[in-house]
Amino acid sequence: MRIGIVNDSVMAREALRRVVASGDGLQVAWTARDGAEGVEQVKADAPDLVLMDLFMPKMDGVESTRRIMKEAPCPILVVTATVSGQIDKVYQAMGHGALDAVDTPVLGACGGCAGGADLLRKIQTIGKLIGKYQPRCPSPSPPPGPPPSARTREPMLALGASTGGPFAVAEILKGLPADWDACTVIVQHVDAFFVVGLAGWLSEHSGRRVQLAADGDRPERGKVLLAATSDHMRLDEDGRLRYSAEPKAACYRPSVDVFFRSVAQNWPGPGAAALLTGMGRDGADGLLALRRRGWTTVAQDEATSVVWGMPRAAIELGAAEAVAPLDEIADALARGIRGGAQARAVR
Repeated sequence: MRIGIVNDSVMAREALRRVVASGDGLQVAWTARDGAEGVEQVKADAPDLVLMDLFMPKMDGVESTRRIMKEAPCPILVVTATVSGQIDKVYQAMGHGALDAVDTPVLGACGGCAGGADLLRKIQTIGKLIGKYQPRCPSPSPPPGPPPSARTREPMLALGASTGGPFAVAEILKGLPADWDACTVIVQHVDAFFVVGLAGWLSEHSGRRVQLAADGDRPERGKVLLAATSDHMRLDEDGRLRYSAEPKAACYRPSVDVFFRSVAQNWPGPGAAALLTGMGRDGADGLLALRRRGWTTVAQDEATSVVWGMPRAAIELGAAEAVAPLDEIADALARGIRGGAQARAVR
C-alpha cells in the first residue's frame, strides 16, 4: 500500500514514516505539511491511503478531508494527537468521508514509536476494506434460523452506513416526524473505541436520544439503538439483539448484511430500511432480503453520498425500492413505515 502523510509536525511525520516503514507491503508515497498541500498531493499522485492530521495551518484536516473526498476521493485515516479529546472534530471528518481515527504515534528515546501497533492495525484493516492488503472480504453467509413467524411485531426502521455515515444518519434521524415512535436500529461501521462518542454525537446533532444496544436488548417503540461493538449484531428469533464475532471473515464490522439478514428472518414487519453512503458492498444482500419480505427499502443517491459504494451495490442488485438524496430519505422511510402493512413483497 502507498500511503500519503499530511501533518504539520516534523516529529509526527517522522513517527508516521517509521511506523509505515515497519509494516509489510507498506510504503510512504509522499508527505504534506498542511491540509492544502495534502489536497494537491492527492490530486497529483493518489495514494492508497492518507494519514490525515486534524490541526494544521492554512487548512485543517476536516476541510482537507472534505476537499479530497469531493475532488479526488481517496481513503483517509485521521491520525491526531488525541482522538478522545477532539471527538467532535473526528466526527466532522468522518462525516466528510474519513474512515477511522487513531492517536498519533510518539517517537521514543530508543527510536521506537509508542502507539505504532495501533496505527498499523488500523492501516491493515482499511487495506482489507479497499482490497489492497489482502483479497476482498467475502460476503458473510446468512445466519441460520427459522423463517419469520406470522406474529406481528412493532414497526422497525433499520439503517446501515459506513464512510460518511455519521452525518447521513444524523440527518435522517433529524428529519423523521416529531411523533416518530417506531423501533430504530443503526449499524455503522466504526471502531468500538469510538462508538460511545458516536452515540453522543448523533444525539447532539439529531435531537434524538441514541442509545448503545446491549446484548439481549429488544428494539422498542420510540427507542433509537446503535450497534455498540466491533462484533456483528443480529436479531434472534426471540426479537433480542445479540453480538457475535462470527463471521470472522467479514472485515466490515459490525456487518450491515449480518444485521439486515437477521431482521429479514426474525422480524416480520412492517418495516423500512436504508443503505447509506459507504465503501464496498456490505448491506446490499441484506437489503434485498428485507425487500423480499415486503419492507420499504431505500438507497442513498450518488450525488449526496460521500462514497457511492454500498448504495450502488444495492441498486445494481435490485435491493432498493427507491433511490433518494439524503434530504428526502427520512420522508421516504416514514411513508414506508406508515404504509408497511400494505407493502408488497418482491417475487
